[in-house]
Amino acid sequence: MTPTVAVLAGGVGAARYLRGLLGIVPARAVTAIVNTGDDTELHGLSISPDLDTIIYTLAGAIDPERGWGLARETWRAMEALQRYTSVRPAGSTAAPTWFNLGDQDLATHFYRTARLAEGATLTDVTAEIARAWGLEPTLLPMTDQRFRTVVELAVGDEAGRRVSFQDYFVRLRHGVPVSDVTFEHDGARLTDAAEAALVGADTVVIAPSNPLVSIAPIRALAGVDELLAARRERVVAVSPIVGGTALKGPADRMLVELGHEASVVGVARLYRSIASTLVIDRVDAHLADEVRSAGMRCVVTDTVMSSPEVAQALAATTLDI
Repeated sequence: MTPTVAVLAGGVGAARYLRGLLGIVPARAVTAIVNTGDDTELHGLSISPDLDTIIYTLAGAIDPERGWGLARETWRAMEALQRYTSVRPAGSTAAPTWFNLGDQDLATHFYRTARLAEGATLTDVTAEIARAWGLEPTLLPMTDQRFRTVVELAVGDEAGRRVSFQDYFVRLRHGVPVSDVTFEHDGARLTDAAEAALVGADTVVIAPSNPLVSIAPIRALAGVDELLAARRERVVAVSPIVGGTALKGPADRMLVELGHEASVVGVARLYRSIASTLVIDRVDAHLADEVRSAGMRCVVTDTVMSSPEVAQALAATTLDI
């Protein structure tokens, strides 16, 4: 019988890991449980960046240079919005242009928004969008309820100001130091389907995603850490930090700003209660003993997914563990 795999997933790194995993494991055996703390609403549209990045990547439609959005995208709608910036009243949030939405990408958000307005759950809508792109693995939002990641800024006049994750990540280009990350929700819980996947999977993989704003939101849902801790021997994490830096995004800076170590050892300290093994890159092989001292088994391999073959080999390593 084919082993089943559940993957806790954020954005680009998780998408590339999943693409490698699907090169060696039948799609029916794979379930991704995806962070929705990044979700936002703009122009009246419901936008799920991590879900869409994974869908577009697995469909082979992602823009390979940006790592998000669709290849061969056009931006006519965003360009047209510029016309209205000169007449927008002070204090209005109408027609924001700091968050780029491509013309093709808009279709996904149109569909998601309309279906949610009809009463469909985000789980249902995500399954429909995945099928429209011809995808077979199960892709699940972590929750069907509202859940927002909020970042507290820590610089100058902005110190103490709390903004949405997309404000921080896109509008401010994640270039502003932060002092805290919190999660706003009203009792949001892990979906039944996601819980069943975590309970039933032969292996649970924590993808190489930002531990603080991609994986932590999933862990913040009631009962998730307890569930993972109970299955700790079956949980393996892949470090998103290589040589002390994040390959994409602000994970390394956020770790330091929030009092953690920007290294595979720092990642091990964050995950040791819920995962038994940490996979690290060869660049960090000299830190393997420190990872073990932090309380996790350590496996050293190539984790920089520079090609489909490397991604598949990494996925195979996580399953072998």
